[in-house]
Amino acid sequence: MRGDSQVFTQLQIGAREPQRVFLRLPHGATLTYGQLQHQSAQLANLLGAAGIAPGDRVAVQVEKSATAVVLYLAVLRAGAVYLPLNTAYTLAELEYFIGDARPALLVCDPAATGALEPLARRLGVSVVHTLGADGRSGTLAAAAAEQAVEFTDVARERGDLAAILYTSGTTGRSKGAMLTHGNLLSNALVLRDYWRFTGRDVLLHALPIYHIHGLFVAINVTLAAGAAMIFLPRFEPTLIFNQLPQATVMMGVPTFYVRLLQDARLNAAATGHMRLFICGSAPLLTETHRAWSARTGYDILERYGMTETGMIASNPYDGERLAGTVGFALPGVSVRIADLESGHELPADQIGMIEVAGPNVFAGYWDQPEKTRAEFHGSFFITGDLGCRDARGYLRIVGRGKDLIISGGYNVYPKEVESEIDALPGVEESAVIGVAHPDLGEGVTALIVAPRRSAELTPQAVQAALRQRLAAYKCPKHVAFVAELPRNTMGKVQKNALRASYANLYQPAGQTGAAPEDTRT
Repeated sequence: MRGDSQVFTQLQIGAREPQRVFLRLPHGATLTYGQLQHQSAQLANLLGAAGIAPGDRVAVQVEKSATAVVLYLAVLRAGAVYLPLNTAYTLAELEYFIGDARPALLVCDPAATGALEPLARRLGVSVVHTLGADGRSGTLAAAAAEQAVEFTDVARERGDLAAILYTSGTTGRSKGAMLTHGNLLSNALVLRDYWRFTGRDVLLHALPIYHIHGLFVAINVTLAAGAAMIFLPRFEPTLIFNQLPQATVMMGVPTFYVRLLQDARLNAAATGHMRLFICGSAPLLTETHRAWSARTGYDILERYGMTETGMIASNPYDGERLAGTVGFALPGVSVRIADLESGHELPADQIGMIEVAGPNVFAGYWDQPEKTRAEFHGSFFITGDLGCRDARGYLRIVGRGKDLIISGGYNVYPKEVESEIDALPGVEESAVIGVAHPDLGEGVTALIVAPRRSAELTPQAVQAALRQRLAAYKCPKHVAFVAELPRNTMGKVQKNALRASYANLYQPAGQTGAAPEDTRT
């Protein structure tokens, strides 16, 4: 008997009208709900033929394409566990993720097989397939084309694992957040209703799909409504303006809105047909919110979520979308502000730790039961974000208790970057911090102590060396050499002092002020 929480089965409402368009590419090619059903069946059959069993992990590091979306849904239909990997990850980073998750199958770009296939084989991956950015080249699409277009979904229950997404913390290596079918389904249905998505909506999708925002929020909500997507390969203003007339909703990160505001094509006429603009993954500056409203007549709807929880809170669809806040807890989700010392719930206007409970909260960290237990306060997950509620109940993020950096919507773990810097010849120690950045939210910034550095150890040389070891979004936007790092009486580096000293590093002349910090996704 099919489980009551099979994500594909319950979300693919559009399958009732197989000719309805699910996805449209910029050049006009479309994927209907009927084609989605058949193509995902072929890929699911291919997974079965390759020996992929329910619960096996399928790791995917490919460029954005319609076929990559179909693959995600095929993995769920086959009862396997989807593991998306950022396309910017280097070979050294991938070695950790593959070794930790132990996938049975890896799908990668054809150009990467020379380096990745030997690594995958060495780490015990049974099958390697390739998929190009066009969604057609590589071994995966060709092999799937030979499979049947009918498939009986593997039964999955609410608590069964659907995906693992790696997220950064402030100690240790990246952790795999285990998301269940119940997590994905509950969040999609709640957001569909809260944001008033219907089958008449067309979502402008310019987000990456290895991240919870572009993958689960955007795609699952579209499926839940039987709506359509205009599927852009990336964010680029001209692409946005060319496709905007056909859309009704756009989801983006603050960088999207900042860059569109810099474009003279943005005005009330260009956006007048739109229903909703949504923003998340990083803090949206109040100035950006107000500027967007002034130019377009629309208030951006800001929401709050994490990899471990999906979406937690949102400004209202009807009612005031209050700049600088993330609105209210979503239906069925419980949010409380806890005292940092006692753990007791705090009243309005008092700052404490944001904790969350509900069907959206993940099942724990992959192979890390002790770490999982440490991150829960009873049934409430400890987000690491500091916040408060005002008298009307609006939730405001005021900071975070950890040093996680969010740059362009992506999490950057400072210790990982510091370890690479400290390994460079001549470096004594380093501190990596996030500094308010008008485009990225936070710019990764490195302060280095190297009292006996050679002439070759320059900021440019450090950046060049790191680009060989780290994804581009983790590499510092600014490198400075300092005589010493500030410390407290216990010898701990005071990163708050560093952030204060460099607060205006990326600000245009004459402007001051730092962006708020949080751990949004």
